[in-house]
Amino acid sequence: MTRLPLFPLHAVLFPGGLLPLKVFEPRYLGLVARCLREDTGFGVCLIRAGREVNDAPLVEGLGTLVHIDDWEQRPDGLLGITVRGDRRIRIHRTEQDRSGLLVGEVEILPREVPQALPPSCLDLAELLERLVAELGPPLDRLAIHYSLANDVANRLIELLPLPLEEKQALLAEDDASQRLERLRQGMRALRLAS
Repeated sequence: MTRLPLFPLHAVLFPGGLLPLKVFEPRYLGLVARCLREDTGFGVCLIRAGREVNDAPLVEGLGTLVHIDDWEQRPDGLLGITVRGDRRIRIHRTEQDRSGLLVGEVEILPREVPQALPPSCLDLAELLERLVAELGPPLDRLAIHYSLANDVANRLIELLPLPLEEKQALLAEDDASQRLERLRQGMRALRLAS
């Protein structure tokens, strides 16, 4: 177990993914400064109940360890950062520190074993390629392996308009091929795949 600062969001990020964030609250500005200074990461996790701003929300028990990939001072005065997902984390308990930052006792889970993309999912890899080409930055900074079930599943889940609860359930799925099959079922429900 390790103590890890948490950044609760209304978003789900998978290992290997990128997520742009706008930072303005003092507790998160301090977190970003510390992470940049000490070259450390923090956890992002889905809010189960509560709000992102000025609160200590209830969070899901599974999130992602992230590291800051890039940062900039935005024209609107906010700090913009882009984080890159590293590994999944299991959050066992949380507490608020004096600054209001949520800190968790977490278990950093092992990296996923890469799995070959099943031939039945080539259409999903093609869909992902089209989406990445259409959407451009920051996705063009990702090294996506279209022949791996892990990469295809994780990036599609992040990009498609699936309900957050479904994305969270897919984050909890350990097997990338199963994740792809469950993704296809969710896409059928949205009428995105045949």
